[in-house]
Amino acid sequence: MASISLTKVIEKWKWENLTPEIDISKIKITQPDINRPALQLAGYFEHFEATRLQVVGFVEYTYMNGLDEKTQVEIFEKLLNNPIPGIVFCRELHPNERFREIAIKHGVPLLMSEKATSACMAEIIRWLNVQLAPCISIHGVLIDVYGEGVLITGESGIGKSEAALELIQRGHRLVTDDVVELRRVSADTLIGSAPNITKHFIELRGIGIVDVKALFGASSVKDTQNIDLVIHLEDWDKDKEYDRLGMEEEYIEYLGNKVVCHNIPIRPGRNLAIICESAAVNHRQKKMGYNAAQELYQRVQNSLAQRRDEDEDD
Repeated sequence: MASISLTKVIEKWKWENLTPEIDISKIKITQPDINRPALQLAGYFEHFEATRLQVVGFVEYTYMNGLDEKTQVEIFEKLLNNPIPGIVFCRELHPNERFREIAIKHGVPLLMSEKATSACMAEIIRWLNVQLAPCISIHGVLIDVYGEGVLITGESGIGKSEAALELIQRGHRLVTDDVVELRRVSADTLIGSAPNITKHFIELRGIGIVDVKALFGASSVKDTQNIDLVIHLEDWDKDKEYDRLGMEEEYIEYLGNKVVCHNIPIRPGRNLAIICESAAVNHRQKKMGYNAAQELYQRVQNSLAQRRDEDEDD
C-alpha cells in the first residue's frame, strides 16, 4: 500500500507542530481522504475513519471548547485513543491544554495551519490523491506538446529521445525521458512524472546525457503532465496494413485507464517531431468536437448522394 510520511506532509504545507514531544518520524499517511471529527466530538464513533488525517475547523473548535470539563475528558479520551495519524487545526486555532495533554498521552500529533478550513481540506485531498495514487514505471518519453501530454513509446533505440529533443527545440516542454512514472489519480486521469534521478535529462546515443534545463532554459521542462495521447513508434512493415483514415480510435490501458494510442511506422525521412505536433493538435480538435476523418467521410457521403441525384435526373 502506498504511503507518505507525516513529516513530508508537514514540510509541504508548512504546518506548525503543536506537539513536538511526539516522535512523528515513523507516522505514515495511507489514505488521501480526510475526516472532520464533528460527529465524534458529539459522541458518535460508528464508521469512524480513524486512520485518516483529521481536520478541525472553527465549528468543531467552538463545540469542543463549549463542553464541560468532565465531558471534554471523556470525549477527548475516546477520540484520541485511536490510530489517528494527525489532527490539523485550521485558521491558527490552538487546542486547549487538556486536549493537548491527552493527545501527547496517546501519541497523536497536533498540527496547526493558518489556512481556512475548506481551502486547507481541498488542497490536502488534491495533493494526497497524487502522492498516494497507484503508480507504475514504463519505458518512454513524456512531452507537453501544445498543452497535450504526449507519451512516446517504442523499442529502445527507435528514436524517441531524438524526437523529444527536436520537439523541445520547437518550444515544447520535456517532462521525462527514458523512465515515466505513471500515477492514476482518478478514473479519468493519469499523471506522468520523472524519477528524481533522471529529471530534466535526455540520453542521446553517441552523445551521452544532455541536461535539457541547462541547455534550453527553465521554460523547456515541466515536472508533471496529464497523459492525453500515446504515440507508439514501430519499424515500418511493408506487409502490415496501417490506419490511414483514423475513423476509429485505438486505445492502450495503463492502471485501468484507457488512453488514445497512435501506432506510427518509422522509416527514413519521416519527421517525428511534426508528426507528434500534428497528432497532439488533431487530438485537441477531437476533444473540442471536430473530427477531420468524420468530416471527410461526410463529404464523401454528400458527394455520392449528389451524384445519385444527378443520375436520377438524367
